Amino acid sequence: MNLVNVVGIGLDGVAGLTDRVRQLVEQATLLVGSDRHLSYFPNHPASRLVLRDFTEAIEQIRHYLATGNPNICIVVLVSGDPLFFGLGRLLLAQLPPSQLTFYPHLSSLQLAFNRIKVPWQDAQLISVHGRSLEQLNVALQQSVNKIGVLTDHKNTPNAIAQLLLGLDLANCYEFWVCENLGGTDEQVQCLPIEQILQQTFAPLNVVVLLRQSEPANQSLDINSLPLLGLPDRTFASFPDRPGLMTKREVRLLILGELALQPGQVVWDIGAGTGSVSIEIARLCPTSQVYAIEKTAIGNTLIEQNCQRLQINNVVSIHGSAPDILSQLPTPDRVFLGGSGGNLSAILDSCHANLTADGIVVLALATLEHLNQALDWLNSHSWNYCLLQVQLSRSVPVGHLTRFTPLNPVTILSANNPSC
Repeated sequence: MNLVNVVGIGLDGVAGLTDRVRQLVEQATLLVGSDRHLSYFPNHPASRLVLRDFTEAIEQIRHYLATGNPNICIVVLVSGDPLFFGLGRLLLAQLPPSQLTFYPHLSSLQLAFNRIKVPWQDAQLISVHGRSLEQLNVALQQSVNKIGVLTDHKNTPNAIAQLLLGLDLANCYEFWVCENLGGTDEQVQCLPIEQILQQTFAPLNVVVLLRQSEPANQSLDINSLPLLGLPDRTFASFPDRPGLMTKREVRLLILGELALQPGQVVWDIGAGTGSVSIEIARLCPTSQVYAIEKTAIGNTLIEQNCQRLQINNVVSIHGSAPDILSQLPTPDRVFLGGSGGNLSAILDSCHANLTADGIVVLALATLEHLNQALDWLNSHSWNYCLLQVQLSRSVPVGHLTRFTPLNPVTILSANNPSC
């Protein structure tokens, strides 16, 4: 018999243990666990050690082992699977593995995914129990499809909902709160974030977040939207790359650099979801915006977003620049958000077609593209100015606030002085 037996137990208590594990617990000479776990065995004759400070408890277990009693049988009771964000990791770090045997129970996240009937082999599982929300913050910004979260008294479902709202993501998540899993008072709910912020949950809970593809026909209250600077979540986005969008703060700077005027023709090259085109169209309803996008799904998203936002002065153009540009009206303004490897050729087309007082604005994410653009502008004697943008958004972290950075970008504004 191994000296230290680590037994996972659920809210169903003794009833959830197999006969073999139940017999093992009955043989224990030292029973270790939280007050709740020990309460499942009120009449057990063994000595008891209440788990509060894990380091101190492990030290007491070590002293108990040092007595050399050949009849020692220590049973440590833990929740779920001891090797899944549990005490098992600490025990392995402090005691010889040969002295340890693990008897896992179903983990709370395993139960949660099964209760909501969602396969979880591809889920990202995160513990914020006694930890920061940083890993969850990163997973949300990376738009992970399925996220299971172990919570605690500080990082509650309410705190997670506040984080989700604060990030202003371009995608939305279905928010499940699973309380007292395996117990008689188990409750599993899928709730709107606004309701989660107002509700109190049982201390024993986990959260499951499932990324949703926003329906193209989802209604929007147009009158409640700002004239300028639409939230990122306003736009339907790429299902496999929901974060691929010119962010709100950067869009605002781009609109300023374009120096827009009424009645202009605007090219938006590499339009993606159409977020910049739509901002221009709403700001200048008498202008005509041509949103050029080489992917079919991008063109579909542009059209869907225009319909949802009731925009009728954006034309979605399916094609690759510069090839498609010769078919379009002469532009007064050009925004280049993506070049598809054809940056110099696209700038050649702008040079040939731009009106005399025209402006070209580029948003560049890499040094290589910036250098290529500068080489072209210098060789063609264009005027230009650079705006390096490194922005961070504030996000709630429990009762505190921190900054999370957006990807840096260089905004390059240029015009041809010889025109």
